[in-house]
Amino acid sequence: MGIILAPVLIGMALVLYDGSERTGNAPEGSGVFDVKSFGATGDGTSLDVAPINRAIEAASAAGGGTVRFPAGRYLSSSIHLRSNVGLFLEHGAVIEAVSWTQAAYDPPESNAWTKYQDFGHSHWHNSLIWGENVENVSITGPGLIYGKGLSRGLESGTYKDPPVNAGNKAIALKNCHNIVMRDISILHGGHFAILATGADNLTIDNVRIDTDRDGMDIDCCRNVRISNCSVNSPWDDGICLKSSYGLGRMRATENVTINGCYVTGGFIEGTLLDGTFQRAPSGYAGYTGRIKFGTESNGGFKNITITNCIFEDCGGLAIESVDGGVIEDVTIDNIAMRNIVNAPIFIRLGNRARGPDSPSPGFIRRVNISNIVVSGAHRQLGSILSGIPGRSIEQVRISNVQILQEGGGTHQDAALHPPEKETDYPEPDMFGTMPSYGFYIRHVTSVDLTDVEIRTEKEDFRPAFFLEDVQGADFEHVRWSHQPAAPSFRLRSVSDFNVRRCAPVPDMHIDRSEEKEF
Repeated sequence: MGIILAPVLIGMALVLYDGSERTGNAPEGSGVFDVKSFGATGDGTSLDVAPINRAIEAASAAGGGTVRFPAGRYLSSSIHLRSNVGLFLEHGAVIEAVSWTQAAYDPPESNAWTKYQDFGHSHWHNSLIWGENVENVSITGPGLIYGKGLSRGLESGTYKDPPVNAGNKAIALKNCHNIVMRDISILHGGHFAILATGADNLTIDNVRIDTDRDGMDIDCCRNVRISNCSVNSPWDDGICLKSSYGLGRMRATENVTINGCYVTGGFIEGTLLDGTFQRAPSGYAGYTGRIKFGTESNGGFKNITITNCIFEDCGGLAIESVDGGVIEDVTIDNIAMRNIVNAPIFIRLGNRARGPDSPSPGFIRRVNISNIVVSGAHRQLGSILSGIPGRSIEQVRISNVQILQEGGGTHQDAALHPPEKETDYPEPDMFGTMPSYGFYIRHVTSVDLTDVEIRTEKEDFRPAFFLEDVQGADFEHVRWSHQPAAPSFRLRSVSDFNVRRCAPVPDMHIDRSEEKEF
């Protein structure tokens, strides 16, 4: 007997349903709104933005549902998310961002607070897919979001606002909750492949991003789960936590877990997604690609856990507060890093003070970093923990860490004294070549290093550890590449300093030292 097709009314669209049992992630029948039933062609030539938005509106009017994208290439500008509506991209489905010259994107909404963060962080509507004040929304399925026509806001290394009708983000969310993104891929995402600002109860799982600027920026969000994601972002950060003033108020990013993710900046864009993993040649990009807190940090960061992640051919872990925010209660555990182009660990408390009334410096405190292995770390920089005069980083615990540095530092490097640069944009290379190859620790109160080993591939004549303006430092069972022609420790204005089981240095306690090396 042949299949009998019965007409089913879904919203205002009449579709055919064969009555058979359906399985898998995309339910069929009632509650499913096929974009082709609303006039989308998916032929890669016609502009499908209007029928896509009609399908979403129909699902919303019906009380919710799934908007289905069958295999095809759907050219589009701004797509509007609605509450209780999910987008499902089937195998072979591609939503492709057109150029703004072909179809205008929604204009960037007005924002009285733009001077406190860059253009991209101040606007959401000028995106391929965006939602504001929506809830219970998902973007799922094995399909692809291709930001081909999006602006990246960067030309010849110079930041530049996009034209008013251009889109510059693949997905943007503002003041939303109960959001799920799962299994999708994003190629060439523009300034941000994903920008979520004020998005609570946010889940991003098994998402692959191969992009020309930031992978995902999680800004002023609460209760966030990022898991099993892969991000290649040669020109900017991979997974970035921020707390800007874009919403017009201080709001922390808090209760965030990042687990089982891979970040890199080392592949030619697109080759992570196509599985060829082609290494980027020298000069291709900056190999940024890391996990980072900041730079926007007005609201601060609280209760953050990063576990079981891999960094490769990219920057190291960066934790930064420079706009008055508080960073506290952070755990970093089980991280593998390979070919790190700057500092493996960079913790910076600065005083850029970009925010209303020039906020006072914030705080960084209660940070635990453990079970880290690093190889191929850049010669110029070791790990850096640096506060500013009068405002120290507090309570940092670093344990069970192995770092293999390139080495090669000279006696001249060892004599350097990095400038403070209190108000500068925070980056590991902001101080230039460091006078130590292991850890440079300045303006810190209460720091412990336990079961840490730092080796160099080449002889290095800098001390392994340089401490300045530090109160309370404990080194226990720490090892390093001892060079008889160079000191292992250099202390400057250090109090309550302790060394235990760190051969060849004998156990010692120093109440106070203004200048000492050994």
